[in-house]
Formats: sequence, structure tokens, C-alpha cells
Amino acid sequence: MNRFLIDADSAIYAMAGRFPAMATRLAACGPGELAISSISFSEIALGSHVGKPPTPAVLDNFVTVVPVLAYDEAAARAYATLPFKRARFDRLLAAHALSIGAVVVTNNEADFADVPGLVVENWTV
Repeated sequence: MNRFLIDADSAIYAMAGRFPAMATRLAACGPGELAISSISFSEIALGSHVGKPPTPAVLDNFVTVVPVLAYDEAAARAYATLPFKRARFDRLLAAHALSIGAVVVTNNEADFADVPGLVVENWTV
């Protein structure tokens, strides 16, 4: 079983139903295959708090289906080994994915291209 971590942009697109291809991929995931990092959840929750989509209610419903995984010590240690980029949520997400052997689901593949060993998939196409 693959484990996927969905990034903030892709999660927002999923909640909005913006891409039919993404909806198909999401529906194909079995229990435990898809999660959202607490890093990406933080990014979305901040936006919701200041009035950006999704609404807090939509976000709450999303995480009843897609569990939030805690960023832990193993993720922090993986982060320490990554090429540095200033103030990037993406680096933290990449480290989290590497620490648990997950694939990052994103439509921003270029943001992760320099992370050695990270597997990325774009479900919007």
C-alpha cells in the first residue's frame, strides 16, 4: 500500500472539486492511503482563518476523511538533511514525506524537484 501526503494546494483543489482527475484519484484511495501533514493543514487553516477558501467547516469535513499526520522527530531530522530554501512549507512537507516513505501529491512539482529521493505525483492532470 502506498501512502500519499497531499500538499496544501492540492487539498484546497480537492475540497473545491476543481479537477475531475483529482477526484478520480482521491476516490481510488483506500483507507490509510491518503493523509495530510500537520504542516499542510496549518497552511490551509491559516488561510481559512483569514477568510480564504476553504471555509473552516469544509476543512473540518475534509479532515474527517483525510487524516492529519503529526510532524514528528523523524520528520524534523529528515528536514535537517534537505537542501535549504528560506521559509518554505514545502521543505517541511518534503521532510515529513521522506520520513514516512510517502509520495507527495502536488501540482507544484518544481517546488520539490531538488529534494533527493522524494517521489511526487500530480493528480490534477
